[in-house]
Amino acid sequence: QVQLVESGGGLVQAGGSLSLSCAASGRTFSSYAMGWFRQAPGKEREFVAAINWSGGSKYYPDSVKGRFTISRDNRKNTVYLQMNSLKPEDTAVYYCAATTNISSLHLPTRYDYWGQGTQVTVSS
Repeated sequence: QVQLVESGGGLVQAGGSLSLSCAASGRTFSSYAMGWFRQAPGKEREFVAAINWSGGSKYYPDSVKGRFTISRDNRKNTVYLQMNSLKPEDTAVYYCAATTNISSLHLPTRYDYWGQGTQVTVSS
């Protein structure tokens, strides 16, 4: 069992930056690949970033590539999402998720555990 708690959301102007954190409970954090997803009102949950257990492989959709960076610190049981050059269309609730799967990490259905989400609002 893994419990995930996101933090770091807030309100920022377009072009600004935010850093999200996701703290995980449990002693097996390094066994999990981690992902970030977001969901805007009336829209489906969207893949934002994923990272494998060691941090050696990272994945992004084109919509955030070059602007967002995912990282993890297995000693601190934490995964991070650095978001730069934010746009109003990045506004959503951001969720972190954990999975023992090693492929298709862009699919929400591949994840076993989810956090409660943190709101990110980008004003124009």
